[in-house]
Amino acid sequence: MKRLFDIFLSCLLLLFFNIPILLVALMVKITSAGPALYKSDRVGVNNLIFKMYKFRTMKRDTPPVATHLMKNPEQYLTPIGQFLRKSSLDELPQLFNILKGDMSFVGPRPALFNQHNLIELRTKKGIHSLLPGLTGWAQINGRDELPIPVKVSFDEYYYRNKSFFLDLKILFLTFVKVIGREGIDH
Repeated sequence: MKRLFDIFLSCLLLLFFNIPILLVALMVKITSAGPALYKSDRVGVNNLIFKMYKFRTMKRDTPPVATHLMKNPEQYLTPIGQFLRKSSLDELPQLFNILKGDMSFVGPRPALFNQHNLIELRTKKGIHSLLPGLTGWAQINGRDELPIPVKVSFDEYYYRNKSFFLDLKILFLTFVKVIGREGIDH
């Protein structure tokens, strides 16, 4: 049922957001050199690497590390990068990842391929067996500002309590947080 819901909702949202997706892609191309889409190596289900799509918010020479680990991440942002991140518009291309089956709407956020501590902790707790999500229990409980062990404890809660109704609750709370731009560092 979860996969059917993911396919239905991603198709519906791609139809609804097709014009904004095209406009954002155009704005990224106009305001900075390089492709509109960024393909990030992420850790998926069972720790398999997949390409996660995002609108590019950083310059092409940005090191492939988590933003919170950079000394001055603002120096790498494109002219519209901060706006895309704060509005979460940079995440829209992940609807294609959901449609492909690389991701779900709800699950633990996919780790960067080099976030070894996060990957190791999730693997120890069995969380790696879940399809990663566009949003998750950790995202609505702190998002970027959570330390890794706390993030993993929220992921573990989701792992142990996952249900269609919990997914609906997370989706609703995500919508509320995105509209309020809550918990976003960069």
